[in-house]
Order: sequence, then C-alpha cells, then structure tokens
Amino acid sequence: MEVPKKLVNSVSGCADDALAGLVACNPGLQLLQGHRVALRADLVAIRGRVALLSGGGSGHEPAHAGYIGKGMLTGVVAGAVFTSPAVGSILAAIRAVTQAGAAGTLLIVKNYTGDRLNFGLALERARAEGADVRMVVVGDDSAFTTLKKAGRRGLCGTVLIHKVAGALAEAGASLDEIVEKVAAAAKGLGTLGLSLSPCSVPGSKPTFQLAGDEMELGLGIHGEAGVRRMKMLTADEAVEMMLAHMTDPSNASHLPLSPGASVVLVVNNLGGLSCLELGIVAGAAVRGLERRGISIARALVGSFMTALEMAGVSLTLMLVEEELVRLIDAKTTAMAWPNLATAPATSHRQELAAPKEGAGTEQHEAGSGPGAARVQRVLELVCSTLLGLQDRLNELDRQAGDGDCGHTHARAARAIQEWVRAQPPPAAPAQLLSALADLLLEKMGGSSGVLYGLFLTAAARPLLRSTDLPAWADAMDAGIEAMQRYGGAAPGDRTMLDSLYAAAQALHPLRSPGANLLPVLSDAVQSAEAAAEATKHMEAGAGRASYISSARLLQPDPGAVAVAAVLKAVLEGLRS
Repeated sequence: MEVPKKLVNSVSGCADDALAGLVACNPGLQLLQGHRVALRADLVAIRGRVALLSGGGSGHEPAHAGYIGKGMLTGVVAGAVFTSPAVGSILAAIRAVTQAGAAGTLLIVKNYTGDRLNFGLALERARAEGADVRMVVVGDDSAFTTLKKAGRRGLCGTVLIHKVAGALAEAGASLDEIVEKVAAAAKGLGTLGLSLSPCSVPGSKPTFQLAGDEMELGLGIHGEAGVRRMKMLTADEAVEMMLAHMTDPSNASHLPLSPGASVVLVVNNLGGLSCLELGIVAGAAVRGLERRGISIARALVGSFMTALEMAGVSLTLMLVEEELVRLIDAKTTAMAWPNLATAPATSHRQELAAPKEGAGTEQHEAGSGPGAARVQRVLELVCSTLLGLQDRLNELDRQAGDGDCGHTHARAARAIQEWVRAQPPPAAPAQLLSALADLLLEKMGGSSGVLYGLFLTAAARPLLRSTDLPAWADAMDAGIEAMQRYGGAAPGDRTMLDSLYAAAQALHPLRSPGANLLPVLSDAVQSAEAAAEATKHMEAGAGRASYISSARLLQPDPGAVAVAAVLKAVLEGLRS
C-alpha cells in the first residue's frame, strides 16, 4: 500500500500553510503571532460581547477557521492534521480575546479526548488568570447502538452550534444565556457518516482499507472505525439506511424524531465526494425525511467538516423551533457559511410548464405508404449498425476522449428505434430531418447530439422548397456549413466533419441533369470511409482530441467512423 500523493510543501508545515493561505485570502482574518491561531481582524468589535473560540486538528477544512466572522466564531486554534491544538495556543487565544474586551469566552469543543483535555487545561489556566471562560462539548455522533464511556463523538453538527452561539453573541446575549441555549440545542443534534474510501494524513498511508464494492457506516472524521461495513448500495438505499439508523429508538445514540418535528438538515461532503453525488444524496435525504413526516426548516448542502480526501458523506439533523431557525438565519460574514435560503426544503417544488411550440414551428406528421416504409427500413438499418459499432467506437474514443462515443451513438439508435415503434416516421424529407434533429438533441446527449442536431436542422431547410436530387446535395452542404459555423471545426481537424465533408463533395454530381442517386451515393460512402480512415494520420484541431499529442492518436476518429457507417447503412437501406 503506497503513501497517497498530496499537493503540499512539506508534511510538517501543511497545517500552518493551509491556515496562512486562508488568512491571506480573507481580509476579515488575522493570525496570532507565534501560534497556529486565526482571529477576527476586527477584534475591537467584540468589546462587551461574548467571544467564541473553537478548533481542533487540521484536515477538516473549512472547519474550523472558515467559520470565523461576525455572527459566528471569534477565533480558532488549529492543531496539526488530526491532532488536538496545543494548550499554549488555546490559552494565547483566550488571552487575546479577553484583552480585546470580551464579556467572557465560550470554548466550543468537539467530543474527542485530546480536544477536551487541551481545551480544558487551557480553560483552567485562563480562569486562574481571572478570565471568565466556559466550555461546551459537542457530541452528535449517532453511529453507536450502545453508549461508549467516552460519549458521542463530535462531528459536523458542531458547525450548527458555532452558528447558534455566534448569532446569540452578536445579539449581545450573556455567556450564561449562550451556554444554556447552546447546550439545549446540542441535545437535539444527530450526525451519521458514510464512507466509500479512506483518507490519509499527509506523508502516511490510508487510515483503513475498503474494497472496491464496499462502503462503511458510522466512521469518524479521522478515519476511526464505523459500526458496519457493507456492499455498495444506491444513493437512495444508503440514505434510507442512514436515516433509519439515526432515528431507531433501539439505538442508544439515536435522535428522537416524531412526525411533525422540524429539523435543520446538513448534507456534508466528507472531502472527496463529487458535487453531483452530493446533490443526489441531498435529494434522497429530503424525500426520506418527508416520508417520515418531518419538516425540513432549512437545508445546507456542501463541504462543512471534512476528513481530508475521504469520499463520503454525513447527514446532520438538528431539532429546531422558531428561535433556533432565526439564529440559523442570522447574518454572518464567515466565509464557509453558505448563502442559505431562508425557506424550507421540499421535494415538491412547483415546476414551470414547458413553453408551447410557437405558431411557426413545424409539425411532424406521421407518414404512410411506400415512402414511409422505405424511411423506416433505412432508419432500422442505421440503428442496428450503430448498436453493432458501440464497442468499437468506445475503444476508439478512449484514445482521445472519455470513451463514450459508442454509448452516445447507441443511445441515439435506441431513441430512434423507440420513436419508430411508437409511430411511423414522417415521409416528407424536411419533416423527417427536423424530427430526427429534435429527437437527437433531446436523447443523444454530448456534443455529438448537438452537432447532429445542427446538421439535420440546417439540412432540412433546402428540402422545404424541393425534394429533388439537387436539393439533397444542397441539404448536405447546408448541414456542414452550420456545423462549421457553430462547432468551429474544419475539414482536416480529425472530426466527424471529415467524413461528412468528403461525402458532400461526392454528392455534388446530384446537381447534374439525369443524375442517378444510388451510384452517386455509393461514391459518397466510399469517400466518407476513406476520409474516416485518413483521420488516423491527422493532427486533431477541434474537440477533446485536440488536447492530446498527435503521437498518441493512432486510430481513426470515432465520430468520422460513425458518420461513414451511417451513410453506408443509408445506402444499403435504399438499395434494399
């Protein structure tokens, strides 16, 4: 097992560098000289108000320094990665806010032994100096079914406590009042994590191992063991399992939720989950709570308390009433607190009806008779050809793209098949091409779908006036011109346009009197196939392949290959 790569300057200095970088980019922060402590730059503003200090090991960014600001924390004491901060630095922070005129100091501490010990010792030493200091320990972990002697671990729910305490302090509440209300809010907190991967402290191997098909429930934010390891579930299944575990009355650390209760929901990225996955989890969490009759007064979705690069998510629920919601909504300048909508979350948002087609929009009428049957045969052959090419196109695309060209064309083929089964396609050429353009724009996806949509939309225009052979040559040229205008590619750029352009040139004899379609189309197919094969010797000038060294592009362009195959299928369909 190798030590994972980290983009740091040094292992020993990474926590200092991270905090210095945050302060450098935020004029509202300042460092405390000689200590790994960040404070509000406007300490004069806390005179006569309670100061709020928090902190812990680094590696949980944006916690905790991201929550410094008016309406949240006054300062933060950071330890090395996953290591409690030094007692001397905590004491120095307390002295700094006390000397700035704070009306008492509250330490907000996550429930970990090192944090409790170090913050507790600093508190005792500060009191011995005459400072008015109190401490609230937050334990919101809902993982363990039997209570541990050490209590529930402090997790992402701590961020909500920062916010509640910060709003109270900004409003001028006394230290006693803040402690009382924060302690009460903390009792209504529950958090549960789920991981798909481990994390690793800079310079060290991963904290644990998970197989490629496994996930772990209930682990801590330092990679501590969870309560259950299981095979991968879907997002909906995973979230339902998490909510069920968090609210199960037989679980000693559960959060008691009854229908009609109101909560603040936090969907927290543990560090390495994509935003796409996080959105899926958030939607599943909202639906899962709604099924339980729970009202979601506010929802926060993002990275709030991470575990380095761990790919995972935690769900936090805080039981709230009107006063707590007002405190959550109160303004803050803390950079990591989201621009939160002051409205409930719900999966039942009203949807805007799609605009109706304009009066000038063409209607695609189903065709009938021999022409419609011929069109259907051609389309069926095109679709079977693309489905048969799926694996080859994907393989070609892996050299220069994301390896999905075959999937994209297969998706188009299946969409056309379903469309043809549902109703006969239009026999009129302009209507047929317009209908295919609409279908591919909706169903195909990717840049290929747009390019085909552009080509077919533009190609349909000349066929509105006439459907004779010269009009088909005009249609081909019109489609290519539109692709060049909006797509930016030109012949020779190693794209699908190379095959189309070669075929278009070969179709120009259709403009001659007495032209015969099938021989000309046969020449066009041969030209397209030759052009597709020639792309293997071209330097890419457009598309994703243009970012790849030409020395690595040893196969023909998959888009050009697909176009040549489609044209050949059209020829074979017309011959049959």
